[in-house]
Amino acid sequence: MKFKREEVNVNTVFYNQLKELLPTAEIFYEEPMSKHTTFRIGGAADVFIKISEEEQLKTLIPYLTEKHIPYYVIGKGSNLLVGDKGFRGVVLQLADTFETVKVNLNVITACAGASMAMIAKAAQQNGLTGLEFAAGIPGSVGGGVIMNAGAYGGEMKDVISKVRFLCRDGSVKEYTGEEMCFGYRTSALKNKPEYIVLEIEMLLQPGDKEEILKKMQELAVCRREKQPLEYPSAGSTFKRPEGYFAGKLIGDAGLGGYAVGDACVSEKHNGFVINRGKASAQDVQTLIEIIQCKVYEQFGVELEREVIYLGDFM
Repeated sequence: MKFKREEVNVNTVFYNQLKELLPTAEIFYEEPMSKHTTFRIGGAADVFIKISEEEQLKTLIPYLTEKHIPYYVIGKGSNLLVGDKGFRGVVLQLADTFETVKVNLNVITACAGASMAMIAKAAQQNGLTGLEFAAGIPGSVGGGVIMNAGAYGGEMKDVISKVRFLCRDGSVKEYTGEEMCFGYRTSALKNKPEYIVLEIEMLLQPGDKEEILKKMQELAVCRREKQPLEYPSAGSTFKRPEGYFAGKLIGDAGLGGYAVGDACVSEKHNGFVINRGKASAQDVQTLIEIIQCKVYEQFGVELEREVIYLGDFM
């Protein structure tokens, strides 16, 4: 079952079924995804649901699967470019209890909707070191684990001891950190939408609160100085090609400041494509393709996108 845009608002049967399945959930129709991504770009999702508890997911996912209704789960909407024509299906955003973080001795347990900044702060406040790198990463824990998010020499793989995730049939499974098969910006759950991260467990080391805070502040200064945080973006646009730096290749190709509409290669950090105000998803997509072509033509290096495309672009 795929919705046509004109059918969504009048599909009262589907609406009533959702309300019966999820009586306490917030459900929206024709919800602009530009409100839910760090790029501030994206057309409307047919249906947008804020998921506040695990049982709602366990009920909803088998239902959507049975009805063949496309769905996509988001946290903070970072690292995501949604097409200008939106998403034909259901977008689920993890919120409320999915943002819970608990600390027990040197173990942090975090639900998938918690922000990376939140878990880094919890670690610092409890004198635990190992998550300083995560303080400035704009995404959620769920997405951070799936893509093995990292910065300044640290990665999620360094601290993960356990990952709980939901399967399409409503069952819950666990992987150890080793079973997650972490690699550079990838894991065993990458590109597998049939699995939804629910909760992670991290094993950290005792440290000095003040030293940890100092390190986090130093990294924050580095980010402000080197990254275009004043503009909407999805973070680093490309993965780091082996033996190179994407930003340097882009700069050496003469593309610093190059723009398509309001989508622009940041002059502050050439590895970022930014939204200068009213960029469309098509602008960003076109700019990304130009960058990839120019870099390959000049240096023979294929840049792989780190940004995820979702929905209809044409």
